[in-house]
Amino acid sequence: MKIAMVGSGYVGLVSGACFADFGHEVVCIDKDPAKIESLRAGVMPIYEPGLAELVGSNVKAGRLSFTTDLAEGIAGAAAIFIAVGTPSRRGDGHADLSYVYAVAEEIGQNLKNDAVVVTKSTVPVGTGDEVERILKEANLPVRIAVASNPEFLREGAAIGDFKHPDRIVVGTDDDWARQVMSEVYRPLFLNKSPLLFTSRRSSELIKYAANAFLAVKITFINEMADLCEKVGADVQDVSRGIGMDGRIGSKFLHAGPGYGGSCFPKDTLALLKTAEDYEAPTRIVEAVVKVNDSRKRAMGRKVIEALGGIDAARGKKVAMLGLTFKPNTDDMRDSPSIAIAMALADAGVNVAAYDPEGMELAKPLMPEVAMQPNAYAAIEGADAVVIVTEWDAFRALDLDKVRKLAKAPVLVDLRNIYDPAEVRAKGFAYSSVGRA
Repeated sequence: MKIAMVGSGYVGLVSGACFADFGHEVVCIDKDPAKIESLRAGVMPIYEPGLAELVGSNVKAGRLSFTTDLAEGIAGAAAIFIAVGTPSRRGDGHADLSYVYAVAEEIGQNLKNDAVVVTKSTVPVGTGDEVERILKEANLPVRIAVASNPEFLREGAAIGDFKHPDRIVVGTDDDWARQVMSEVYRPLFLNKSPLLFTSRRSSELIKYAANAFLAVKITFINEMADLCEKVGADVQDVSRGIGMDGRIGSKFLHAGPGYGGSCFPKDTLALLKTAEDYEAPTRIVEAVVKVNDSRKRAMGRKVIEALGGIDAARGKKVAMLGLTFKPNTDDMRDSPSIAIAMALADAGVNVAAYDPEGMELAKPLMPEVAMQPNAYAAIEGADAVVIVTEWDAFRALDLDKVRKLAKAPVLVDLRNIYDPAEVRAKGFAYSSVGRA
């Protein structure tokens, strides 16, 4: 089957490469000529483990290609996926659907064969209805159906998530569209991956509801971590204790500096705006957004306290290890490190930082931070070392070397990746999240 993937960003590129690996013929389409030329040359626009190899092998096999010409790309495609960005709209927080609708209009101007048009982008409820209206107004002499197929890819583990999904959600009431989408996902369905068909609006809401619920879990355990610090409990024990309950589950119960990234911040905000529009307010999600925003800045204050307080902190140096919102990605969008660095800079603290993949994208977002070539270069002369992102490279630092290089043996572990007793035995003043 030929598949067209309009948009070659994170979702489009990973999905397109995986579909090609299943044996489909896939054309990834993007308006950015530089991006397409880079992809043709084997240079990835994002960092995702295994992606370059997956793209390269399928290009070599002739199953995956790239073009800027939408008309050429969608010609003969049985399924056309829309996988363009839906960022938060400036001013009101609604999802910006201008890119989605622009693609729908261009499809309407160029489609010459029967096809199912699929919204892969994360879109608010009712977006598929508008895409369908745009395509109907084009009065094309071909058969068209519009379906929703949200993605559930974790950055840093996207290929595995695509090939071994918890579920595949397809929203459509059209029998023909169901047949086409069943064929698209047949390789996964044969491996017993659950294929859930719903109405289109239910499918659109599932994505937002899932991300909002995960954001609730993260924020909940972060608040429990604050309480643990006050009462002398250990949040990791609390997390394990509640996570062993099958009704709750252990995932997303790791205390830290708050959530960030490309999904949770914008999707929770978009869900709030949709709920407001339909006069069905989501008070829990509203509280989660506020608590998470304030938590990031609070982590900066936690570091300042470890330096001896606001007066003592001025002029001191902090080494920040990790800048991306999570490991195994170069994504800096809404990363807690941004708010933490800003809080430190506002307090007159000098910040040096290292991240294995995110520094190029971090530079324009953090002009006050001095980027370093490695972790130990950042640590040299520091009055405190702060672990912000739990990259594997930071899990086994040579603590003797750290103590020798640092000006003061102070370690602030915002991801709880070290054992407090072991670190303190090395002579460090150690603080973490939710542990006495």
